[in-house]
Amino acid sequence: MKRFLYALTVAVSMQQISAQELYMPRNIKKAYEKGTRDISGAPGKNYWQNKGIYNVDVKVDAVSKTVSGKETISYSNNSPGELKELAIRFVNNLHKPQSPRSGTVSKDFLSSGLHIKSFIVNGEKYTVNSDDWGTVEKVKLNKPLKAGARAEVKIEWDYPLSVQSGREGQIDPETFYVAYSFPRISVYDDYNGWDMLPHSDRQEFYNDFNDYNFAITAPKNFVVWATGDFLNPDAVLQPEYLKRYKSSLKSDKILHIASEQEMKSGKVTKPNKWNVWKFKASHITDFCFALSNHYAWDASSVQLKTKRASVQAAYKAGAKDFEQYVGWMRYNLDWFSKKWPGVEYPYNVMTAVQGYADMEYPMMINDTSIPDDLRDARLTADHEIAHTYFPFYMGINETRYAFMDEGWATTLEYLIGIDENGEAPAKEFYKNFRVKKWINDPSAEQDQPIITMSTQVSGAGYGNNSYVKASLSYLALKDYLGDDLFKKALLHYMDNWNGKHPVPWDYFNSMNTGSGKNLNWFFQNWFYTNNYIDLKITGASQLNDLLTVNIDNVGGFAIPFDAVLNYEDGSVEKLHFSPSLWEKDQKHADLAVPIKKKVKSVTLDGDIFMDYTPENNTKSL
Repeated sequence: MKRFLYALTVAVSMQQISAQELYMPRNIKKAYEKGTRDISGAPGKNYWQNKGIYNVDVKVDAVSKTVSGKETISYSNNSPGELKELAIRFVNNLHKPQSPRSGTVSKDFLSSGLHIKSFIVNGEKYTVNSDDWGTVEKVKLNKPLKAGARAEVKIEWDYPLSVQSGREGQIDPETFYVAYSFPRISVYDDYNGWDMLPHSDRQEFYNDFNDYNFAITAPKNFVVWATGDFLNPDAVLQPEYLKRYKSSLKSDKILHIASEQEMKSGKVTKPNKWNVWKFKASHITDFCFALSNHYAWDASSVQLKTKRASVQAAYKAGAKDFEQYVGWMRYNLDWFSKKWPGVEYPYNVMTAVQGYADMEYPMMINDTSIPDDLRDARLTADHEIAHTYFPFYMGINETRYAFMDEGWATTLEYLIGIDENGEAPAKEFYKNFRVKKWINDPSAEQDQPIITMSTQVSGAGYGNNSYVKASLSYLALKDYLGDDLFKKALLHYMDNWNGKHPVPWDYFNSMNTGSGKNLNWFFQNWFYTNNYIDLKITGASQLNDLLTVNIDNVGGFAIPFDAVLNYEDGSVEKLHFSPSLWEKDQKHADLAVPIKKKVKSVTLDGDIFMDYTPENNTKSL
């Protein structure tokens, strides 16, 4: 029997934690003062964000392993001030030997990086030497771009694909994942101006919501998979494979568009020396593509509330997990749309490519094959597809606030895992793969506040803040509010910031407004402290029909837990306490529990909220 009991406390401190104001950095505070953000959690009346329309022609040479291209960017300055420079970001310069990185790399990772052949703004040619460029550089404008004005930027470039494939590069000599492949204008926002933080290969990305039109020139016999709508399948696919592809767009069945043998036969694509594949994606934060002349190609689709979404997989023949991917992804898109977060999958396609990254991109994922552990493989897919919502549906600044996307993807991975594998296995995986690595290592570095900017923590500290502690905070808040109110507040936050750029304070304020509660005490406890999880029973006694349990919250986090009562007659009862127990006093609580039998012992069980010292969580009476 499991009884749910909200905290009945006695002898707790009567000092009420009032509606405290959360610390806010002065640049964020200034944005609120200017009215670009609002204390309600919604974008302010003066909110703005800039936008680019990208028309890109790109070519991949499978022999030289070179990506070359030219682009025209129509860039709108929607800010209230003029821009005297443009910040140009090219993440792939991470491969240059002189670029700063978060760790060591192999020789196969290194390359010469970006070579800009031409740079033109509003018809005026600029002399740009990209040899010394890092991952983000400024170009001073000869004429400032006035507020409300638009600039036409034309860039011609090339760069080599790195031999070592991580988030991008050569998966094998004839399979390439081409991501972060074009120079882009970095984000200019209302709270920090130009985003000039270099990419270090640890923290991830921050991009504007742009429109992309891509024409990808690929060698003969290569199939291209990409972000966005596939515009010209008739022009690049042979009739039989075109028929299979089009059938997949309307079918619930998993169709094999092309096998490895068919790909190698040269019969899949039109027999031109080069084929041009066209894709389009609007109001999205990034664009990437992959190509291969021998990867197997599976596809299907899934009917959602307002549309049917295409689901595709490209993989090395014989990969047992990837043979399941299309079916898994059909389930993903439907489940995320209906359950958590409960927002319809916002795009028309999702494609999985077998690589080495375990990395998300808009409408695509690049996953390692885990053929010997299909449960782990499926959870990897769950996690990466969950990123659709955070950071792509919500334009999160992952570089600064990784917990705003990784924490949510970890949470959604756990919740869908319960449905896929059962509650007990999902909890066991979450504890073993996520929580134990943090709670069993008490180093001070790892217990920095979650609100700490992601670039300011390193090693395990980065992972614990971004994934584990953030996810636990979201699950603790779900327990505190209950599923219905938590979902209402979460959807309010997502509705506020879909297609925009939220910061943590927009999340805090949106959840306050959406729930109708002042949750600042909770956010202060979870995001602004060096807390961890450690409860201790300091005393337990039974007087007639009343059990009193004295608890010190040594670690400090406001967690939910079960009090497991073991009776002398051998029966067991669980009483659930939500984080509301800690709202008045976050350091101590005395539980007063009405009972009708003699208690032998009491144990505090946090379940996935694993305790640092579980040995002091049990008391015999």
